[in-house]
Amino acid sequence: MMKALIISDTHGNYNRAFNAHTLCDPVDAIVHLGDGSSDADLLREALDIPVINVAGNCDAGSNAPRELMWECEGKRILLTHGDAYHVKSGLARLRQRAKEIGADAVLFGHTHQGMMECCTGLLMLNPGALSNNAHHRSYAVLRITPDGITSVHYDIA
Repeated sequence: MMKALIISDTHGNYNRAFNAHTLCDPVDAIVHLGDGSSDADLLREALDIPVINVAGNCDAGSNAPRELMWECEGKRILLTHGDAYHVKSGLARLRQRAKEIGADAVLFGHTHQGMMECCTGLLMLNPGALSNNAHHRSYAVLRITPDGITSVHYDIA
């Protein structure tokens, strides 16, 4: 089993990212879904676990990919920030992309609103945002096994 901390949209608030890690430790990996690539780099340098990240629309100059297929425990998980799929206007484009590439789950950010839905075998998860200007701050913990993927959202001050 893989247990991963899923965060997004830290926008420089690396302290809250570290706090989320402390609250859900131990985890096997951290996934950062963009708009905080430098925060992901700090986590990577400070912690002794893998930090996987994609770049968001506010990550100018980042070397992180904009989209990544993460294969874990036999599951295919699409990681993206979400802006390229216009997720603030709906999830149809992102759902279609996931279907095209055979993803079991899609993790995305950008909207600053946590959500989770499972429809026709596809888990779609947005952990929410950890930035100071977010109205509601949250993160998610994903558990991945060969049998399936589950997620729980957590609020954070």
